[in-house]
Amino acid sequence: MVILGFSEEQYKLKKGVNTPSNVRSKMKYSTSVSSSRRKNRKAHFSSHSQARAKLMSANLSKELQTRYGVRSMPIRKDDEVVITRGMYKTREGKVTACFRKKFVVHVERITREKVNGTSVPVGIPASSLCITKLKMDKDRKAKLEKKNRNKGESKGDDVAMSNVD
Repeated sequence: MVILGFSEEQYKLKKGVNTPSNVRSKMKYSTSVSSSRRKNRKAHFSSHSQARAKLMSANLSKELQTRYGVRSMPIRKDDEVVITRGMYKTREGKVTACFRKKFVVHVERITREKVNGTSVPVGIPASSLCITKLKMDKDRKAKLEKKNRNKGESKGDDVAMSNVD
């Protein structure tokens, strides 16, 4: 059937009628995940503490990446970091506090003067940091072992964490 010089398929595509071929090209991968900016921002800023801990991850240094077989880890107090972006770029220090509510990290010796003369720590986003030394405890060690075990299943080799550290 020809409508206005177009084949039926061309006419449907031009009019935006959902034919199976037209629908497949416009659908996203997962229908259960929203692409809405508003919904994603709401989910981000109203997320609970455990989710925020995961969101506040920082890259590991190249040595730590090869040592542990992991690219990034959630940041925590007593990790040693180097700042990779912003006004304090290349400065190093130990993490003194992680404020999940504000999505910021305080690093020792990174402070600024207030008008009244007192010194306050500057909040730095975790994404602007690179971890140079991990504060290792049993929970973190277990997490690294689990990640490496999962990698080993997919690749076929197993990295033993007993010889690490």
